[in-house]
Amino acid sequence: MCKHIVNAQVSVRAPCKKWFDCPECHEELAKDHPLQKTHEMVFACKKCKKVFRKDMAVYEDSDEYCPNCDNHYVIEAKERKPELQIGVEGDDPRIMRDYRAKQKYLNPDEVMADIMG
Repeated sequence: MCKHIVNAQVSVRAPCKKWFDCPECHEELAKDHPLQKTHEMVFACKKCKKVFRKDMAVYEDSDEYCPNCDNHYVIEAKERKPELQIGVEGDDPRIMRDYRAKQKYLNPDEVMADIMG
């Protein structure tokens, strides 16, 4: 699932043979090489889970739909809005602090010495 585009309808196979939902995902995961431009693209529809190819040099309006299930995959992208988080420096919300009093463990020899006098 893409953390940049909320409503991605297809995954795209990059020329490096890996699948990504958006160019930002490719940039994050494949840092050793840039995304190459190509005219023929391979898509995987997220609705029907089938793969299909499109030649982007001869692209028509009918090419905006998956050829297997007619899912409209060319839609306006909805990006995830960054969440505003307010906190104190050094305060990690994932860490839970235990403020309970710690139990004291008594040495049995000391307890017996106190009882005996």
